[in-house]
Amino acid sequence: MTLIFKRLGATLFILLLLAAIALAFWEPWFADEASAPAERSYDVEIFRDDYGVPHIYGKTDADTAYGIAWAHAEDDFATLQEVAAMTRMRLGAITGQDGAQVDYVAHLLDVRGTVDRKYDALPEDVRVLLDAYAAGMNRYAETHPEEVRLSGLFPINGRDIAAGFALRSPFFFGLNNIVGPLVAGKELRVDGGPPLGKGQKALKQETAERRIETETARMTPIGRHPELNGSNAFAISPDRSSDNITRLVSNSHQPWEGPVAWYELVVHSEQGWDFAGATFPGSPYPFLGHNKNLGWTNTVNRPDLIDVYELEVDEAGEKYKLDGEWKPLESKRVWLRVKYGPFTIPYPQIVYRSVHGPVIKNDNGYFAFRYASLDDLTQLTQYFRLQKASNFDEWQAAMAMQGVPATNFIYADKDGNIGLFYNARFPERKAGVDWRSIVPGDRSDLIWQGPVDWAVVPKLINPESGYVMNANNTPYMAAGPGDELERSDFSPLLGIEENWTNRAERAIALLEAVGPIGRTELERVKYDKGYAQSHYPKLWMDKLLAVDPASDDDLAEAQRLLKAWDWTMDGEGEGDALAAWLMNVALFNAPEGRRLADDLDAKEELQKAVDHLNTHFDSIDPPLGDLMRLRQGDVDLPYLGGSDALRAATRWEVDDDGRIYIIHGDSFLMFVEWDEEGNVRSESIQPFGAATTRPDSPHHTDQAPLFVKQQLKPVLFTREALLASGAKPYRPE
Repeated sequence: MTLIFKRLGATLFILLLLAAIALAFWEPWFADEASAPAERSYDVEIFRDDYGVPHIYGKTDADTAYGIAWAHAEDDFATLQEVAAMTRMRLGAITGQDGAQVDYVAHLLDVRGTVDRKYDALPEDVRVLLDAYAAGMNRYAETHPEEVRLSGLFPINGRDIAAGFALRSPFFFGLNNIVGPLVAGKELRVDGGPPLGKGQKALKQETAERRIETETARMTPIGRHPELNGSNAFAISPDRSSDNITRLVSNSHQPWEGPVAWYELVVHSEQGWDFAGATFPGSPYPFLGHNKNLGWTNTVNRPDLIDVYELEVDEAGEKYKLDGEWKPLESKRVWLRVKYGPFTIPYPQIVYRSVHGPVIKNDNGYFAFRYASLDDLTQLTQYFRLQKASNFDEWQAAMAMQGVPATNFIYADKDGNIGLFYNARFPERKAGVDWRSIVPGDRSDLIWQGPVDWAVVPKLINPESGYVMNANNTPYMAAGPGDELERSDFSPLLGIEENWTNRAERAIALLEAVGPIGRTELERVKYDKGYAQSHYPKLWMDKLLAVDPASDDDLAEAQRLLKAWDWTMDGEGEGDALAAWLMNVALFNAPEGRRLADDLDAKEELQKAVDHLNTHFDSIDPPLGDLMRLRQGDVDLPYLGGSDALRAATRWEVDDDGRIYIIHGDSFLMFVEWDEEGNVRSESIQPFGAATTRPDSPHHTDQAPLFVKQQLKPVLFTREALLASGAKPYRPE
């Protein structure tokens, strides 16, 4: 009998060992294989300027795209691999549970199906560009196998690059606010508006029994709190400038690291592609910047581009009713990969789809949703056409393609034209329906199709004020009193946002207060650290000052400091550190200018701030630069600015020593100027450097000292300027 148990024990041990081996190694075996792009040679040179920014020269556009991938991989191959894994729905095998959230969304949105249906219809020059970029990544992986993080991830191809666009773009206009709550069975809301309550069943707080993590911010491939991804943008016409110069300021607020952190580059090809700007990991071209003749920048906008439909489903959960007939509800079992220690755990999920779009089942029923970029890849062509436009007419023709599903475009050119384009693929919605509610899913006439005509999209071109700006606010606030778009000119079916930001109010006030706007005046606006005494900052300050401190001397002193505060985060007056902490609380509880949450306890938040400052600084009024830091590797520098200030420190983390280090705020910054003869020059800066994930690189943090001092570096736009600087070319291996 003892021998039998020993044999059983040995057998069980062997089975467990085999199971462990299988969990450790199964994932690459079951991954979908991708074919490499057609083999070809690429003729490309790369220069690095004094700050390590790559300047890429190709014989053809495809050569240049190949070089973009290679240069970016040299600086941040780790993030590029995460983006590649995301497009193949294998991110969970690298990053664990957080990555599995993204993989679930990719399956839910059927991004690979979109690519299968739409990729071949892309113009040939765009497909060649995507394949070339993929080839550059493949070559880097092949020559640096020790850096590859996931077996079988490479080779990738142009379809994988396209899938990344299909997955990430809808989250910039708020899809996370739909997917996350629907999975969790929570209350929905429209950006800039109230919860979707009319005509909606009471949604329970409990989630369906089988679901993945429900935190809304984790249901998105663009990082936590995507609703706070902001930006500032300014364009000044020569008529309003003090020196007849046309100016464009790109001031994006993105995370400082990760899949949507900006990467600066300058690109050239002998096919007429010349552009300086910045891109995200996984893109074969810049998204914003300038060529010789024109330029633009972007700010996140949030029109209502998503609609939710409640489906009537049969008892078996296999059919839904549409126009009085039962239609089959598509369902598919998918396997998420969840890395856990040395193992990768397979986790099954069912994804559903109807003719409306993706469907989520929760305790309250079945809900389909439809969004602006659903099943569309036109943006891949549009972005490339914009970069090669040589004048305003060509640029507007590219904009009329309406491929980019949402984002404001702020434009300027050498001829002195400026403009704000409230760009979006606005749904062609049926009148007479409350689209801000959950819509009945049994009517096919409510399933809208392509975007409205480009002519009705809000645009403000060459206003009399001589400037346009945006800071993630309503387009009805863009050029100053007397020069704004009229609300009555636009249909409410467009769902145009009405939100306010402190940055917008401050920018308009500062621009209106000066006469001619030269470089000095524009810098003063861009780096402003002040707060308007209105909207949520004023409401929050009133609540804090109304707190009864009772016999707590620290609370009373904190209130004295706040009352004396000069409403500016410049590090010069009393109370800046305390105010910075508390205004960040306000921003996260009143984003986009909405009123503060009713349950936000002013006394509790004031006490938290006082306790933190006392614990770590022995004072509730330390210098702001002691509290707020720019930290990366060995670099530890003071940072001045604030949440929702034009000099932004949007999001931070608290370090072990009690200091806060910024992870999201002012990021890629570019000043572009065209003189009276039409010559272009530009300057730029990043928070850290070109090689943010390469600690051994001299360009890991070399821009940080300039960045905290509010200084810029020159963009060497021409080959002559590069050679004069001493830069030497090299070729990818």
